[in-house]
Amino acid sequence: MSVITLTINDELISARSGETLLAVIEERGIKLPTLCHMEGLSDRGGCRLCMVEVVGNQKLLPACVTPVQEGLEVRTHSERLTRYRRMILELLFAEGNHVCAFCVANGHCELQWVAAEIGMDHVRYDYLSPDRPIDASHERFTLDHNRCILCTRCVRVCDEVEGAHTWDVMGRGANSRIIADLNQPWGDSLSCTSCGKCVQVCPTGALSTKGATTGEMVKQHDFIRWILDGREKKIWAR
Repeated sequence: MSVITLTINDELISARSGETLLAVIEERGIKLPTLCHMEGLSDRGGCRLCMVEVVGNQKLLPACVTPVQEGLEVRTHSERLTRYRRMILELLFAEGNHVCAFCVANGHCELQWVAAEIGMDHVRYDYLSPDRPIDASHERFTLDHNRCILCTRCVRVCDEVEGAHTWDVMGRGANSRIIADLNQPWGDSLSCTSCGKCVQVCPTGALSTKGATTGEMVKQHDFIRWILDGREKKIWAR
């Protein structure tokens, strides 16, 4: 694997070919906001919060799916990037029904954390207030479409780690939503193993454990890396 050089925030650094900009940026201790990225899962560039500026390119590029290249000059934080990230967050809040005061993930929600970090204290856009259902058909878990931001972490962890591929996305645009199997109640799914991985990787209160009330749903994201490390080292084969 060859070594290349690039510039991040006016600092010349070395990176390995094949790495993403996000990985290299995080290695330098620079924090970028992200909601769809999670270590151990494939990246899709969906939330667009990790967008960066590359000198010579007018477009903002998602760092999680942009490979490093020799000679790139990257800026991770600027007035333009802050403006775009805030706009994305405001649109996410306006498009769904994120009433934090009554959410099981209140205080433990990544959407809430990122909004606070960026300083988003109000929404400039009209709220769509969509009429979305809640699927409580599963014996152990609940799916609240009102709080789903379509990060697809649940889809990817179910496919790539659990191997069940229960979850998928149906529809387009604002009508898109997460579905179990062929759009049937979660509790009727024949492929679901009830492992709960999707619940733990969900960044909001969209997926939660039954019985959790306001502020009680604490997610354990680091278990994905623990599982994958164990498989790689063949710990689980003993």
